Amino acid sequence: MASHIVIDGRRITDFGIGTYIRSLVQALGSVDRSNRYTIVTTTADQGSLAGLPENFRTAIYNRSDHSAFDHIAFPFFLNSLAPDLVHIPLNRVPLLMVTPYVVTVHDMANLLFEEDTSKIRMQLRRFRFGRGLRRAARVIAVSEATKRDVEHEMGVPAHCITRVYNAPDPAFFSRASSPGAQERKTILERYQINYPFLLYAGNIRKNKNIPRLVEAFAVVRAQLASHPLYKDLRLVIIGDTISQYPAVRQSVIKSRVENAVRFLGFVPFETLRCFYESAACFVFPSRYEGFGLPPLEAMACGTPVVTSNVSSLPEVVGDAAILVNPENVFDIARGIGEVLLDEEVRARMIRRGREQAARFSWNWTARQVLEIYRDVIEQR
Repeated sequence: MASHIVIDGRRITDFGIGTYIRSLVQALGSVDRSNRYTIVTTTADQGSLAGLPENFRTAIYNRSDHSAFDHIAFPFFLNSLAPDLVHIPLNRVPLLMVTPYVVTVHDMANLLFEEDTSKIRMQLRRFRFGRGLRRAARVIAVSEATKRDVEHEMGVPAHCITRVYNAPDPAFFSRASSPGAQERKTILERYQINYPFLLYAGNIRKNKNIPRLVEAFAVVRAQLASHPLYKDLRLVIIGDTISQYPAVRQSVIKSRVENAVRFLGFVPFETLRCFYESAACFVFPSRYEGFGLPPLEAMACGTPVVTSNVSSLPEVVGDAAILVNPENVFDIARGIGEVLLDEEVRARMIRRGREQAARFSWNWTARQVLEIYRDVIEQR
């Protein structure tokens, strides 16, 4: 008998979590034509779900999950939909959440690396985080590293946690839709970029380690000051604004690379893909990642990757990236230099990177999530 599954899609246009929601919903639409799905979304974001099959519909709910009243209003709204199961795709579980529900944990950075948060606020956040996980019928962790964190930090029994990997957006793999050389040139000219550059994509919160990335870039730039190809090397950072991160601004000034570092904020998908494909190297020296999707996106685009040897990143990138110590500026610089200057290493990383990224599939992710839905509903 068909079940009714409700998915909270209010963050569908967000950076990161939005990719997860869109990709999972689209993949579920491909693998499951039996169950009924309702995707909860806002009026403004409803268009993001066009093209789904007939067993999918949307329900409009405009209150943010940041609202205190959402702890009451959202469960009341969900009850009106009469679901057999609810999927919360990130750990913002209302205190009065209806059951049964499944929750996806992408990382625990808000608990482990939060900046400028009072002790009381952190205790409340930890309480809400843990309560939401422990009441869930199943917790989906996006990596083995995240699964361990959920078990050890939150006290969730191992048998209640299932590891289900994320995957890059399938569009990153499509050669047919890839921008041609002239189109890439036009996009780069729009941003006045006519020089070789290192790329970082993602937010720039504390755990992302951007100050050390800037310092490592300054070291590499000084080392390559007379290099025929990389003497005007720049660093491009996409996905966040610098205004609310004074430590990053200070690192740029202290390293004396103000004229060589560009902060572009959020960009459209095709622009992001163009930057991935055009970068000399993608550098992602994060101190903590629940999964680490940007390195796989870069690999899918044929760009060599330098990333950290901690948390989930070695698990995700395998032997297809240069791994560095994120606490050591000179080791990050060493990894960048190896990719830029050793053509054999560079070619090997590009080849292995494409193969590694292709191991992750939203179709396979959706099938595993669907199996979790079935198990929870049958147990009910």
